[in-house]
Amino acid sequence: MSEKVLQYNKPSLQGLLTIPGDKSVSHRSIMFGAIATGKTTVDGFLLGEDCLSTIDCFRKLGVKIDVDGTNVTIESAGMEAWQEPSEVLYTGNSGTTTRLMLGILAGSKVHSVMTGDASIGKRPMRRVIDPLRQMGAHITGRADGQYTPLAIQGTKLQAIDYQMPVASAQVKSAILLAGLRAQGTTVVRETEVSRDHTERMLRQFGAQITVVDGVITFEGGQALSGTHVSVPGDISSAAFFLVAGAICPDSKIVLENVGVNPTRDGIIEVLQNMGASITIVANEDGQSEPTATITVETSTLNGTIIQGNMIPRLIDEIPILALLATQAHGKTIIKDAEELKVKETDRITAVVDELKKLGARIEATEDGMIIEGPTPLYGASLKTYGDHRIGMMGAVAALITDGAVTLDDAECIAVSYPSFFEHVESVKK
Repeated sequence: MSEKVLQYNKPSLQGLLTIPGDKSVSHRSIMFGAIATGKTTVDGFLLGEDCLSTIDCFRKLGVKIDVDGTNVTIESAGMEAWQEPSEVLYTGNSGTTTRLMLGILAGSKVHSVMTGDASIGKRPMRRVIDPLRQMGAHITGRADGQYTPLAIQGTKLQAIDYQMPVASAQVKSAILLAGLRAQGTTVVRETEVSRDHTERMLRQFGAQITVVDGVITFEGGQALSGTHVSVPGDISSAAFFLVAGAICPDSKIVLENVGVNPTRDGIIEVLQNMGASITIVANEDGQSEPTATITVETSTLNGTIIQGNMIPRLIDEIPILALLATQAHGKTIIKDAEELKVKETDRITAVVDELKKLGARIEATEDGMIIEGPTPLYGASLKTYGDHRIGMMGAVAALITDGAVTLDDAECIAVSYPSFFEHVESVKK
């Protein structure tokens, strides 16, 4: 762990940023390129630790993957050509890699063992494994598969009709990826829509899939063909600069090529609801994922309520939205966000505890938090819990605190945003 002391003295932020590639799309570009037959080229790939873990796993399966900066080339003869890995597949801190790989490997012909770091070892896997077992998957692990390490014996699968108990793109994606190799028609029913990168990428690689009123229907046995994937900037990473631009004095930040997938753009809607000065200019580039240039300026903000079907559209942005709420006039209530408890850490507890150290008026609830603002914040020593989004929340807070903020483990931010501190320095005036 590397401690980092941040003392910014309340700067204004001015400038243009190109946000690193979307983590969710970057993961899937490697996965689909490895499953498909032929060559897949990727530009804008996120060189974060999580996505590099995905590359490492597929290399161990014998897939040829070349990385040149943010450009990646995948050459695959399809899943039939995969080799049984002689080493354990190590997924690091990546829940996306771990859970989606379960769906992919379940229908393969190989036996594999998968594990991750200490954080992954605490994250629940049965939510994915239970529906996969209904499809016939052979997966074993600690606590009957609740925790890593997990052993997967690839086998023939049968399609299922599955009602999602909670909105989860990882669970949905694992089922759809398993459905590629399943006999019959896989149906996934969503009450609340979760991010749809997997559905979009299935189409991009040549599969037929229908989505009507939250019901996803997908025929097994479809072949995928290599293609080109252009990865947009990650809106979850952009969120930290959208908030920073809104709360720092005399600021104006322009963010280029940000992904504005409608299942992911809740942060923009909440900022607008709170009165943020934000403009969005859509790009007409014909890509699978919609993108835009977003400009944010210093704003007078008001409290709001964040709840219900908005939560899946901004689940990863709640830590930075909690910081934003400390600078808004009135009360902000976040609820229906129990999912935060099973992220890289319990993000409800972590966000509340760390913002309180800075002087925030914030209280945890069973499914979220309540924040009163506006509140002046003061320097303190913060824990990141090894969670990149808690680390970046603390770093953005340092831009408006009286006094220095110390992060106990700044390196964890490299999971999703390796250039984060460089970008802060480039816009700090």
